[in-house]
Amino acid sequence: MKTCCVKKLALPVMLFSFVTPVCAHTGISITHGFMAGFVHPWQGVDHLLVMFAVGLWASVLSGKILWQLPITFLLLMAIGAGLNFAGFTLHFAELWVALSVLVSGLIISCNWRTSGFWAMGLVVAFAFCHGYIHAAKIANGADQLSYALGFFLSTAILMSLGIAASVLGAMRAYVFRMSFGLVSSTVGVLLLAN
Repeated sequence: MKTCCVKKLALPVMLFSFVTPVCAHTGISITHGFMAGFVHPWQGVDHLLVMFAVGLWASVLSGKILWQLPITFLLLMAIGAGLNFAGFTLHFAELWVALSVLVSGLIISCNWRTSGFWAMGLVVAFAFCHGYIHAAKIANGADQLSYALGFFLSTAILMSLGIAASVLGAMRAYVFRMSFGLVSSTVGVLLLAN
């Protein structure tokens, strides 16, 4: 009996999986704005590594900086994106993003513990450039606000995953941070070489 029901449901489920959403006028900002913004950080290794590293570093520094770093990152990313949307030009923004990948990798692999002041300063620079570049990748006709909300949510998730990695236990967390830092540093060098 169960096999019969599965067979009956298989064809409709398979057909439904091939259906793509049709965009008329309603909801277009969600499809071409929010989802495009949400997906963008997951598609770029530079964004993925830095945002995860910020969460990881915040968990290492702990205390009140645990939430200050991610919140500061989001705020400055919004300012960077806003300036791009407003038409301002930030020279060498891609170079700064590549540099942020290298530096964040070195910070994590060296287990650098610094004052909140220096940590915030670096995060401000990283976030501003990443926000600017995120905004530069928006598709023509996409809703800027929806797009920005999409990549803000993605960024918050990535940083939260970085913070969550601290629950691995002391030795595992150390090995993970070292490995992640080395990978991030290597990617940063490759990005800068290009």
